[in-house]
Amino acid sequence: MDHSTDDHPRSRPRVGHIQFLNCLPLYWGLARTGTLLDLELTKDTPEKLSEQLVRGDLDIGPITLVEYLRNADRLVAFPDLAVGCDGPVMSCVIVSQQPLERLDGARVALGSTSRTSVRLAQLLLAERHGVTPDYYTCPPDLGVMMQEAEAAVLIGDAALRASLHDAPRLGLHVHDLGQMWKDWTGLPFVFAVWAVRKDYLAREPGTVRQVHEAFLASRDLSLEEVAKVAEQAARWEAFDAALLERYFTTLDFRFSAEQLAGVREFARRTGPTTGFPADVRVELLSTDR
Repeated sequence: MDHSTDDHPRSRPRVGHIQFLNCLPLYWGLARTGTLLDLELTKDTPEKLSEQLVRGDLDIGPITLVEYLRNADRLVAFPDLAVGCDGPVMSCVIVSQQPLERLDGARVALGSTSRTSVRLAQLLLAERHGVTPDYYTCPPDLGVMMQEAEAAVLIGDAALRASLHDAPRLGLHVHDLGQMWKDWTGLPFVFAVWAVRKDYLAREPGTVRQVHEAFLASRDLSLEEVAKVAEQAARWEAFDAALLERYFTTLDFRFSAEQLAGVREFARRTGPTTGFPADVRVELLSTDR
């Protein structure tokens, strides 16, 4: 049904929301501007939101980079909007009991099914450090992981807790995946992009552009008032406001030429073994009216 005619009131776009601290600045401003009321928001993990967008249960949403590249033929990415880093990311880490060069054949716990972070960690360990560990997946509990594994890959809030609180107490090495990628390639890394399904874009181009503009405005407002965002988040998180402010300003929420170069380099290095062409085409939403 075409909801764009005057006879049929347009339904609210179904938009995904990642329940990690790293996305808070992208959504915080939506509540401040009132835009949140215009969206049907679904909160979930990055993997589940990615699946829902690909399946058609969402119209617009964040999608992990690997899943975007695998489904690029049916999605259009929002320009200037992503979750990434240009150097350290703080919340995607390898925590290890020994130097990474000694992990060949060692058990490495994957504390997440986030395909992008896991694939990045595997790529860095294989090609930068020359090791092939024995990987297995488990819940992101660092204490349990370290009883069974020599190292663990963690993302999101669990990675922040592990790297800032638990690892130093346990005498473990923390390796930041964003910094490792930057040291290796000289490029930024993008963990997730925001994308719209092509079929929805064809039906509701005006709505899609309004959602894109609302997210950019939310992001900009949140970063302008980042101390306030961090202060509010610290009330319910296990991190103080100063640390959260550092985290929010360490993250890179842009998606322009430099970030696109990082995406293309990741695709070139991993595409054939990860399920997409090495030269996969990244289509960006046109911002021309």
